[in-house]
Amino acid sequence: MKPNSVHTHVMKQRPDLVTAIGSVFIAVGAIEIAYHLLDLRHPFQYDVLWVCLVNLIAVVCGIYMLRGSSWARWLTVVWIAYHVILSSFHSLGKLAVHGILFVMFVYFLFRPSVTKYFNDVKSVGKTN
Repeated sequence: MKPNSVHTHVMKQRPDLVTAIGSVFIAVGAIEIAYHLLDLRHPFQYDVLWVCLVNLIAVVCGIYMLRGSSWARWLTVVWIAYHVILSSFHSLGKLAVHGILFVMFVYFLFRPSVTKYFNDVKSVGKTN
């Protein structure tokens, strides 16, 4: 019987940066959902529902990054890029903050050690 890679690969510990970013996405997304749902006064406020959906995506990204899913870090970068675009219609300060966050997330989530972690997690469970 062939051993599967679960027994032949040792999963590396999650990098602290992934833990931090994933946890922040879960917390901020959940807080924003709660805040905006409390603001829901009329059942047909599509803008509030849209904001809640966008924040739910943040929660999903955080959860799946913590689980080692590489697609979640890509979606996280898309999520923050969306906020950079949105903030360009608001103040220069918001644009600067979101722009800096975008650069930081790309830098931290695609470092070689983080990429290796996501690749190692992806390989766990595949058979030889």
